[in-house]
Amino acid sequence: MSPALSLAHWRARLTEGKEELHRQYQHNGNALALLRHLSRFIDQLLTDLWQEMALAPGLVLMAVGGYGRGELYPQSDIDLLILLPEGETAEHDGSLEELIRFLWDIGLEVGHSVRTLSQCLEEAGKDITVQTNLLEARFICGKAELFCRFKQAIRRQLNPVSFVEAKLLEQQQRHQRYHGTSYNLEPNLKESPGGLRDLQNILWVSGALGLGYNWHELSQNGLLTREETQEIRRHELLLQNLRIRLHYLAKRKEDRLLFDHQKALAEEMGFADSGQRIASERLMQRYYRTAKAVAMLNELLLNTLREFSLPDRQADIQPIDDHFQIRNRYLEIRDENLYQQRPSAILETFLVLERNTKLEGLSPSTLRALWRAAPLIDATFRRQAENRELFMRILREHHGITHELRRMNRYGILGRYLPAFGRIIGQMQHDLFHVYTVDEHILFVVRNLRRFTVPEFAHEFPSCSRLIKGFKRQEILMVAALFHDIAKGRGGDHSQLGTKDARRFCKQHGIDDEDTELICWLVENHLVMSATAQKQDLSDPDIIAAFAARARDERHLTALYLLTVADIRGTSPQVWNAWKGKLLEDLYNATLRRLRELGETPSHTYLEERQAEALAILRHHAVADDAHLALWRQLDDSYFLRHDADEIAWHTRLLHRRVDGAQPVVRARVVQEGEGLQVLIYTHSHDYLFARICSFFERAHYNIVEAKIHTTRHGYALDSFVVLDEGKRVSHYRDVLNFVEYELSKYLEVRTPPELTPKRRVSRHLKHFPILPQVNIGPDEKNIYHVLSLVAGDRPGLLSEIAQIFVKHHIHLHTAKITTLGERAEDTFLVTGKELSKPKEILRLETDLLHQLQPVQ
Repeated sequence: MSPALSLAHWRARLTEGKEELHRQYQHNGNALALLRHLSRFIDQLLTDLWQEMALAPGLVLMAVGGYGRGELYPQSDIDLLILLPEGETAEHDGSLEELIRFLWDIGLEVGHSVRTLSQCLEEAGKDITVQTNLLEARFICGKAELFCRFKQAIRRQLNPVSFVEAKLLEQQQRHQRYHGTSYNLEPNLKESPGGLRDLQNILWVSGALGLGYNWHELSQNGLLTREETQEIRRHELLLQNLRIRLHYLAKRKEDRLLFDHQKALAEEMGFADSGQRIASERLMQRYYRTAKAVAMLNELLLNTLREFSLPDRQADIQPIDDHFQIRNRYLEIRDENLYQQRPSAILETFLVLERNTKLEGLSPSTLRALWRAAPLIDATFRRQAENRELFMRILREHHGITHELRRMNRYGILGRYLPAFGRIIGQMQHDLFHVYTVDEHILFVVRNLRRFTVPEFAHEFPSCSRLIKGFKRQEILMVAALFHDIAKGRGGDHSQLGTKDARRFCKQHGIDDEDTELICWLVENHLVMSATAQKQDLSDPDIIAAFAARARDERHLTALYLLTVADIRGTSPQVWNAWKGKLLEDLYNATLRRLRELGETPSHTYLEERQAEALAILRHHAVADDAHLALWRQLDDSYFLRHDADEIAWHTRLLHRRVDGAQPVVRARVVQEGEGLQVLIYTHSHDYLFARICSFFERAHYNIVEAKIHTTRHGYALDSFVVLDEGKRVSHYRDVLNFVEYELSKYLEVRTPPELTPKRRVSRHLKHFPILPQVNIGPDEKNIYHVLSLVAGDRPGLLSEIAQIFVKHHIHLHTAKITTLGERAEDTFLVTGKELSKPKEILRLETDLLHQLQPVQ
């Protein structure tokens, strides 16, 4: 045959066939038909090509993987195994290489292996994934007799018990790779917990045990009821349709539900914007609930199949009480009708699990009974005093609260008992810093609070561990955590709406007035401490006094501190850092001192105390008693109020001999447990100084989190910056300090505007869910400064761009709090300037800032 003509012919045949199947799918939306017909189409294409190339008759061409199962997705690889007779590995190399090359040339993405039967058996004995692929290998063409021998040999090699244990371990490891939750905002349809792989794993295990290779066979063998079979097929069909459409949209093998495709997928699946929720959020909530149901069915069926794999194991049964017993380390109900006869036993199940920490979970029969009994949790169930008391006892236990609340959520119990919680299951949060759905975030917050109580983790947050140990009735914190975000997605202020839900819960569950007030206060104010710590000047006594008045007393303050730390840590692994921890701890300690003082302390007393403490530190470093005078006489009270004693002493030690120096002074030290640097800059003040400093740190990939800007009486800038390494950890810190000190001092010798920071790609999340910029400018409470706050999508160069707008409008910066929440920038500046007294000039400033903050496309 003519290679050129053949190539064009086969390529056209492949393209036309796939396009026709795509058209059919667009017309009928039948996922099963597409997967089956696409597999058959490729089968026929390969068979015809095999025959045309006249390959040796003793070979076998087999489909493996998803193609072997007859489930070929539009952009998936074509996984092939070519089986050779023993001893004929070399003589076919040329023809097989030509075949594979030709397949790639016509547009088939082929994953192939060439082995003899003995090599297949050897590989299967070493690797459970290879063994799984070989078990579901399917004949395409070639020598049928050799294929039959292959199938028999692979089946004989199979040890069902070992296979089951290996597949369970493999699944556990896969779930850990995907963070153990299907609720990441861009889940993998195939590999994430609750995805297609979990369904496939059930059938691999049941097939190995001879109990069925599809859902119908599992139903015939008594492993699934008719209703369960229908439910599992419904969930599988949704996942299959999503994956098919995702492949067509991406035009490549893509199994992740990326933000890039969620909107288009939602439209294709018939979802539309509704109320407070956009179409993609509705689609993703449907996916998350499907994933939760699949995970539940996976656990139920794999545990059942594991029991089938061990028929001769002697049952070790230990009674617990009249209703429950332990069977081989699993909790089991003693009467399969227990939940129907006594529905309160549903909640009692989780209490028993908490109190028996060595239990590994629920037995398959109990899990199935619990699943069937879940609809019994209705309004009548929720009104019964016994059930309300059981739920509170679950929250008061000393062990297992997190595990059991998560288990209750996984099994559909928690959302039924707390309907408000049920509404936020699977609800996405497009705020650029929460990486979990609302329900998963809430349970992470509960987990973080409980982690403070565990001695083994006391080193993580020593102050939190110490405080929670002395906190009476810790269930107050658990209830507040459950309700702090429970009203998200309803529209309006979720803190206010959640407070109403919390108050209703407390009344229904007999929580006394004092504890009810604290729980509701925590829910209503759960964002206040974070906002104060990250956006306000904590060196200002009036800020501390105002926050102390809001906190009321030490118990309220401690509870809010613990909840705030747990909440921020529960948003995303990337959001928390040591700097945020220090800000919160500093605010807690300063507020606690204020609450313990009798009457108000004048600001001059704070100033005198701070100066005295700084002088004591200087004496400790053997600095002469009068050495500070030259510098301090150039500083006004605002400097001493905005810097703590340690900072004042550090500045004085470095500058007392250089008060009138001509060259810029830059000094740095490692702070925040090695995560960042504190940098002192002392030089003649000029308009572009702040912009040049920001530009330098942006180019060096450091994030500025705080800036204290002070101009001395004789015209010098004494600025202090805290910057964090984008890589989270300062390594080789001596080299880093030397680099910053030398390079920044040289960079500041130039007084021109900084060059533009090189643009970097905007993240996909920010691209598809851009933040509408916000700018607010108003006088502070003392009417001395103006507070300028802004919200925007974070990007490199943003701060130096803002700094240059300040120069344009003759705005003088005094302090800056730079808060980055994932990809959301929330920055607060304390500023002065003549233009701030003119409404028209303020409007121009706001307009310029809003224009600059627009998302970069």
